[in-house]
Amino acid sequence: MQENVSDPLVGTLVDHRYAIRSRLARGGMSTVYLAEDQRLERDVALKVLHPHFSSDESFVGRLGREAKAAAKLSHPHVVGVLDQGNDGHTTYLVMEYIKGHTLRDVINDKGALPPRLALALIDPVVEGLAAAHAAGFIHRDVKPENVLIADDGRIKVGDFGLARAVTTSTSSGALIGTVAYLSPELVLGRPADARSDIYSAGIMLYEMLTGRQPFSGDVPIQVAYQHVNSTVGPPSALVPGLAAEVDELVQWCTANDPENRPVDGTALLQELRHIRTNLTDPELDLQPPAALGTASPLQGPAAAPAESGQGSHTEFIPHTNNPTSVMPAGRPAPPPYSPAGPAVVHRDAPAAHTGHALTPPGEDDDNTWTPPPLSKRAQRKADREEEKARARAAATPARSLREGNPRRRGILWIIVLVIAALLATGAGWFFGMGPGAAAAIPPVANKTVAEAQRVLSDAGFRSTTSDVFDDDVPTGRVVGSEPQAGAEIRKFQPVSLLVSKGPQLFPLPLLTAGTLDAAKESLNSAGMALGKVTEQFDDQAPTGTVLSQDPAAGTPVRRGTPVAMAVSKGPEPIAVPSVVGKTEKQAVDAIEAAGLAAEVSADEVYDRKVPEGSVVSQNPANGTLTRGETVTLTISKGPRMVEVPSFIGKQAGEAEQALRKLGFEVRVNKVLGGFFGTVRDQDPVDTEVPEGSVITLTVV
Repeated sequence: MQENVSDPLVGTLVDHRYAIRSRLARGGMSTVYLAEDQRLERDVALKVLHPHFSSDESFVGRLGREAKAAAKLSHPHVVGVLDQGNDGHTTYLVMEYIKGHTLRDVINDKGALPPRLALALIDPVVEGLAAAHAAGFIHRDVKPENVLIADDGRIKVGDFGLARAVTTSTSSGALIGTVAYLSPELVLGRPADARSDIYSAGIMLYEMLTGRQPFSGDVPIQVAYQHVNSTVGPPSALVPGLAAEVDELVQWCTANDPENRPVDGTALLQELRHIRTNLTDPELDLQPPAALGTASPLQGPAAAPAESGQGSHTEFIPHTNNPTSVMPAGRPAPPPYSPAGPAVVHRDAPAAHTGHALTPPGEDDDNTWTPPPLSKRAQRKADREEEKARARAAATPARSLREGNPRRRGILWIIVLVIAALLATGAGWFFGMGPGAAAAIPPVANKTVAEAQRVLSDAGFRSTTSDVFDDDVPTGRVVGSEPQAGAEIRKFQPVSLLVSKGPQLFPLPLLTAGTLDAAKESLNSAGMALGKVTEQFDDQAPTGTVLSQDPAAGTPVRRGTPVAMAVSKGPEPIAVPSVVGKTEKQAVDAIEAAGLAAEVSADEVYDRKVPEGSVVSQNPANGTLTRGETVTLTISKGPRMVEVPSFIGKQAGEAEQALRKLGFEVRVNKVLGGFFGTVRDQDPVDTEVPEGSVITLTVV
């Protein structure tokens, strides 16, 4: 949704390229605008850093690193990064524009979602995160506001504004992220990894299923404290009847210890799709309660919905504001939730959060209660643990069959100590100077494969090779290494050399025979640029049709290659020649020579000025036509023949007037001054002559 607010950047042109139309959203670090890329003629999302951050080199550097890192990540469920730059005091990032709404809008509109819809919405989010994790990136700010849902149904994870390479340290002096979804390790200032994104996704799934966030507080630091010191309860505490597998999935993702979460997005995606496949239709279509006004007694105070202002924006909380606190004594710790097996809790024990809603005890004598039955996955895990316990018990003898003697035991202890010393010495050598020693990977970029392998071998590393595309490094040379140069690893760990295959080439799409607008869309979809556009006349192709392209269709080229096109201006206009007065043959030849068609009208007309057989008129008489259009010619039959009556003996004025009505010209010769005004003679008289002929009257 676009925000109709007054903004000084709206209506301006950034970097002589991006025309800002309107403001889309405002976050903790930046403002996002809808803009038009005037070079490629497409809509983009322009993320502009706030002015007080633009002067901070660390924030500007973070934005630059984001552009370079995220531009390498291409996936259908990740918003693409297109460009980055600076225009004066404006630091910006250009991203793919997704027209639609966010997951936050869905939660605000619908509240708690049925499990089928919630799992379907989270699936592409996890798939996008899995692709990012596989490429070595983490998001660090997963939240419903960053899940974009296009009008055509596509779902993408947006705003990798805080993404960093997994191998890069991400600890900082301030807590960066949205506090409602922050993982405990980020709150504590520890380095983030893929499991931090998994925690945020689990919080988001909890909110989709229940319509609420698991933790709430008056200030962000209270929520952050609960992430570290509390456990996310099962969604079924607010949505009775929710499948146990869904509870376990949420609590697996939101475990306080990262070691107890899925290792990355790929692991979570596999389990998520397994659960979606195995749940029954009634379990998937379970409708949440219409009203969630009363929190479960196990849940504590209900988390406020996102629209209440519970931190939709990225928060910056200095770690000095979050010191370690000492819990008050005398408060028994609740038993931890474990999916491995059921637990028994006495009635007089404090209500503990075990991962399932508690069932009140009956009025029996043992004063105990048991949780609901375990899910299939938890039951399988419990069975495996029981089998291991039985095996350990069977392998341990109940008593010794022979006591032995002290001397023999002493010798055995000496042997054990000698072996332990040898092992300790060997381990010290192995991890200190041998293959297990830690060392920094030397730089190998732009070297040949043989040179790079020799450098790594001299440093004590063994290497493998893998081919990658690269636009800058020549074919056959090393682009870099994985892990990157400077990273410290054990020498026995392999180092992969990334060898350039040269730039990745893509075949150009066919652009001819379509319109210029369609060609531009094809270029954008293929990642190519619009080159020089020329126009030319064409008698066959309609105006705006692409006649040719350079390079030709199918030519393998790099991404961003400009493609020149020739576009039709339609048929060339031809000036209509004037042929009035020419003979019929002369007129037809002149019209056909101009590229037009001549048509002679069957109706000829009299004309006293145009000789018989010549053109008396044409249609059109002037202007322009296109090649092959018709000019109609009308041919003259010459002047009409008119009988000349005799006016001899009549008054000259009467005779002149009558002759002119008949179409003649009159010439008067006066004799003796024409005193009487009587026609004495007339020439010609009583005969047919051509219309317009001259009649001479002699007047006395």
